[in-house]
Amino acid sequence: YIDGIKTPPTPALFVGTRVHAGLETYYRHRQLGITLETEQVTARMLATWDQAVEEEGMTFDAPEVAKPLQSQALGLVTAYLEQAPKGERPLAVEAAVEVPLVDPASGEDLGIPLVGIMDLVLEAEARPAIVDFKTAARGGQLLEISNEVQLSSYAYAYRHATGTQEAELQIRRLIKTKLPQIETHSYLARSEAHFRRLFGVIRAYLDDLDSGRFVY
Repeated sequence: YIDGIKTPPTPALFVGTRVHAGLETYYRHRQLGITLETEQVTARMLATWDQAVEEEGMTFDAPEVAKPLQSQALGLVTAYLEQAPKGERPLAVEAAVEVPLVDPASGEDLGIPLVGIMDLVLEAEARPAIVDFKTAARGGQLLEISNEVQLSSYAYAYRHATGTQEAELQIRRLIKTKLPQIETHSYLARSEAHFRRLFGVIRAYLDDLDSGRFVY
């Protein structure tokens, strides 16, 4: 990191970034009131595939390895668009946010910003829903605790940036099975307890850095 050396992505990570790019294309058009057909989205993914390989420094063990990965990414996006709720109205797509870390309970400013990117913020009846996309090798039950830091960070950043509370948070998983599957896991808006735990984790992390304890 210090020397600026970038490690090429793994095949799984590269597929994930290509899937995100396809979904970004679809939802950015939805922001403008345009609904692209599935074939239009996948065509754009194919058109930018080689450029992405070059920009991300992606290498394949053999030329024949690339084609199945490409098919997998296209299949996941196709399955998602066939099953995704129709008429969703995005408020934000791949939105970069940077907000100060100020403890909601004590008002203490930790002196560093929280920086991140929200995949999707959807308009809902009462308040917006924050959506995160993930690709995974297998589906099934998803433990909320394993994603709590990320979900709470999204909610904190969104509230701080907009002054609005989210209605819910969702993780939409695109499962890389032979026949791609789509799972939606929904979670309630974050509570004071969530933010207490989040800032407890952040403080512990900063304390470790200050004392030179680089905990994995």
